[in-house]
Amino acid sequence: MLDMGKVRASFPSLGGGYIFADSAGGSQCLESVAAKVSDYLLNTNVQLGASYDVSVRSTNRVAEGAETTAQLINAASPDEVTFASSSTQAAENLARAIEKDVLDDEELIITGEHEANAGPWKKLAARRGLTIKTWPHTQLASAPNNPYSVELAINALLPLITAKTRLVAFTSCSNILGTIVDVENVIKAIRAEAAKHGARKVEISVDCVAYAPHRRIDVKKWDVDYCFFSYYKVYGPHICALYARAASLANSLSALTHHFLSVDKIAYKISPGGAGYELTYAVSAVLSYLQSLSPSGNIDDSFAFIAAHEQELLKPLIGYLTSDEAKALGILIVGSETVDTWRAPTISFVVSGGRPIPSSDIVAYFDKKGKIGIRYGHFYAYTLVDSLQPKINVDDGVVRISLVHYNTIEEVNTLVSVLKEALQALS
Repeated sequence: MLDMGKVRASFPSLGGGYIFADSAGGSQCLESVAAKVSDYLLNTNVQLGASYDVSVRSTNRVAEGAETTAQLINAASPDEVTFASSSTQAAENLARAIEKDVLDDEELIITGEHEANAGPWKKLAARRGLTIKTWPHTQLASAPNNPYSVELAINALLPLITAKTRLVAFTSCSNILGTIVDVENVIKAIRAEAAKHGARKVEISVDCVAYAPHRRIDVKKWDVDYCFFSYYKVYGPHICALYARAASLANSLSALTHHFLSVDKIAYKISPGGAGYELTYAVSAVLSYLQSLSPSGNIDDSFAFIAAHEQELLKPLIGYLTSDEAKALGILIVGSETVDTWRAPTISFVVSGGRPIPSSDIVAYFDKKGKIGIRYGHFYAYTLVDSLQPKINVDDGVVRISLVHYNTIEEVNTLVSVLKEALQALS
């Protein structure tokens, strides 16, 4: 069980009584992270790689970012980790680096989720005349009467794989649906299907941005080639971590760095320039915080505590949104209606039916109420939101309430109470 007093004390912003329920857009920052940013800039803000003592200290500090990230995601080496300004930038760098190893007749499979792990591959396909296929969302059997209750099902992916498949890029957790994908088994199925067809080389890129705050990334267990996540959604600064498997670094990726640098077998080769030193150093505080959540200091135990707490946060909110009262008002959850281990506490919904209410109006009611942060829109999962049937206004999108482990049951109850007020006032 999480020690919520200890958890919340780690985030100074939580002391003001504000309910932060837009964490899928960016979590609150740990005090320990901010302290490292400040310490770096005030005491070791010099260029790396020199022989004088302050530069040596600075170089070692920056290296901690990759070292602790490798531990966090169970990478074989810090050399498999690099950083970028955002996940969108990281995926774009990856697509540029892989371009020379893709043949003209090969195919790329993407999901219509967050554009960060779709847009770069679309651009690569356009540059090279490649075929793009989209893994479609399918109706969840558990909610046959809700057309917006959809998921990424493996049986809709496998028929897309052929001898020409070169790369599959998918999300490990939807930032709209909140559904957690069984990454390990999806990757096993992709590799087995590709082998049946005799594909030349199939690699897999996984968007872990909406997954990383809620579950542990385990690149070895998953057998994944590439993945990335944003530290600013995992209690850190605005920087992204990108993992590339050693074999892929050596055999699939061309260097984006200066031609004279010896970086062929390290992930830095896919960074056209270094990320902010103070940010790279500061992410090292995230691992220590997560380890502190478990008495054993074991990161897997910590994430088990996080998942258990977040399941409790889901119950009152999902309970109301699926109630007869909510259904009578036309509320439909976009995503799974079930509270289970395959659902993150990212909840999207629309108010449709006889008297639809724009998502923007609901959020505006919360804004007027004050001291609560939620949001509406497509959240860069434009293709997913635009594909929902019956059609909704993609710019108005969905109402999204996204929680993490530092939120409390009392905060969720307040959110439900204000939502009921909003629906009464706007209906």
